[in-house]
Amino acid sequence: MTPTTVRRKSNTFYVILIAGAAALGGFLFGFDTAVINGAVLSLKKAFNTSSWLTGLAVSLALLGSAVGAFFAGQIADRYGRVKAMVVASTLFTISAIGSGLAVSVWDFIFWRILGGIGIGVASVIAPAYIAECSPTHLRGRLGSLQQLAIVVGIFVALLSDYFIATLAGSADSRLLGVAAWRWMFWTAVPPAVFYGMIALTIPESPRYLVAKGREPEAANVLAKILGGDVLPKIEEIRQTVLQERQPKFSDLLGRSGGLLPIVWIGIGLSILQQFVGINVIFYYSSVLWRAVGFSEKDSLTITVITGAVNIITTLIAIAFVDKFGRKPLLILGSIGMTLTLGTMASIFSNAPVDAAGNPTLAGSAGTMALIAANLYVFCFGFSWGPVVWVLLGEMFNNKIRAAALSVAAAMQWIANFVISTTFPPILQYFGLGSAYGLYTIAAATSFFFILFFIKETKGIELEDM
Repeated sequence: MTPTTVRRKSNTFYVILIAGAAALGGFLFGFDTAVINGAVLSLKKAFNTSSWLTGLAVSLALLGSAVGAFFAGQIADRYGRVKAMVVASTLFTISAIGSGLAVSVWDFIFWRILGGIGIGVASVIAPAYIAECSPTHLRGRLGSLQQLAIVVGIFVALLSDYFIATLAGSADSRLLGVAAWRWMFWTAVPPAVFYGMIALTIPESPRYLVAKGREPEAANVLAKILGGDVLPKIEEIRQTVLQERQPKFSDLLGRSGGLLPIVWIGIGLSILQQFVGINVIFYYSSVLWRAVGFSEKDSLTITVITGAVNIITTLIAIAFVDKFGRKPLLILGSIGMTLTLGTMASIFSNAPVDAAGNPTLAGSAGTMALIAANLYVFCFGFSWGPVVWVLLGEMFNNKIRAAALSVAAAMQWIANFVISTTFPPILQYFGLGSAYGLYTIAAATSFFFILFFIKETKGIELEDM
């Protein structure tokens, strides 16, 4: 083995370490957004909320995420990627403590919005940082670490909900003298603190350092990442980054005054990723399965299995995103989601209803619905879940990356808010069949969007975007 080979392996290991540390924000992102799954009905009982207010309690955090995402680029460009991660960690920690201590639905919403701002910041910073610190041949796989961390966070949150509810007897029961659902939120405190501590150990993005005129520091970081002579890379970055002023949102505007086409494409990706309804599965699945006749324990078990499926499929995406490219995976995912969502829409539309108006799935219909739901998560997990984050981290040029990613991520959170808020009333007034019918239309639309508007970015240097 030559010294060059040893150095390259060492560099790869180092890059994986710092990318993994940055992706911990994704873990908290996934954990914080999914932990409410097991507590939805308990919150409704504890605070005596209507279906609309329950939906808002679940989803208003997402508007906080939109705010955090919108301003994350400015924070990252002014103070650095690492400091932005520490801000996100602090907001996560405060939110987790406050959500568990809430005495009314309104202060609960306040704490969730605060945590949502942290989620928004992390959702922008992690993919941008990973893209800026990754060698081109590894960028897709390392960018997928963000989604892997998100789905692991979702899985751990659902698993902790299951164990807490099982230990207490139900989410409504008391555990160590406190309502079990409150413990569900407090379990986010240790990983939130750890994220902030680990963020302080990783280097700043070399592209941020060059933009700030701190080229010796950038050279040191690039030497650890790439090895060899990094001066040509410094020069390449220097030519693509505006040093004389902070990047502004006006950079996203074309000569006509409207947003640049590439920014609209990023917004389209973000909206469609949410409009296919994936977060209904992760926010409301335990409510959904209980509505069609499963017990609380069985519903939480199904939800945990779905989270595990999501992790497995994200690993598949990591293995193939740099081999097959971004566009083919997205197209396959769109086809699969359209078929599986259409199947669920058909099953629930034709299911008999009980006295309370809830559909009842007996025999093969229940089995088919479970299989279709998990196949849907499988199709999302190897495509639109991770690949959209990879694209958003790399499709914009250096001049506009942070600002454009902020806008796209903010729109993603707003779309998530719309889907999450409307699901309870749609479920109540129109039924599951109608909800999944709408998500099927979005999945079909996503196929044509990718076909006509997305260009492949595999193997292209960020400086050449």
